Amino acid sequence: MMPAVRPRSAADAAYELSDFFAPQRTSAAELPDPEPFLHNLTRGVLEVFSGTREVEQLARWVTEDAFRKLVVRSNLSARARSARGVPAKRPVHSILSVHHSAPADGVVEAVVIVAGPARTRAVAVRLEGMDGRWRATSLALL
Repeated sequence: MMPAVRPRSAADAAYELSDFFAPQRTSAAELPDPEPFLHNLTRGVLEVFSGTREVEQLARWVTEDAFRKLVVRSNLSARARSARGVPAKRPVHSILSVHHSAPADGVVEAVVIVAGPARTRAVAVRLEGMDGRWRATSLALL
């Protein structure tokens, strides 16, 4: 007698596919020090907002949701520069400090303090370990 075959639901199939194809969480022990990544990401974000770097160059460093928000913010910056007639020029910023903590395994929340010519700003970043590397899931220029 053959065993009864249970019909698979769409939810079961989706769960199994996501096990293989969705981004896989990575433990902090398997990831590099996040500080160099935070420095490079912050510089990249500031260059995108100044118009000297294409936002697509940061796509591999951020998640899809964070990328969409970067695109919207960079478009707003470009429109503001265009309305004022100001050309895009490379920002002159120096990173003063990086403060980060790990609220969970494979997660880093950080604040990067950046000094510019006119004012000092903070960039808040949340990093998560995915597929063996850090990726930014949230970015905020304060």
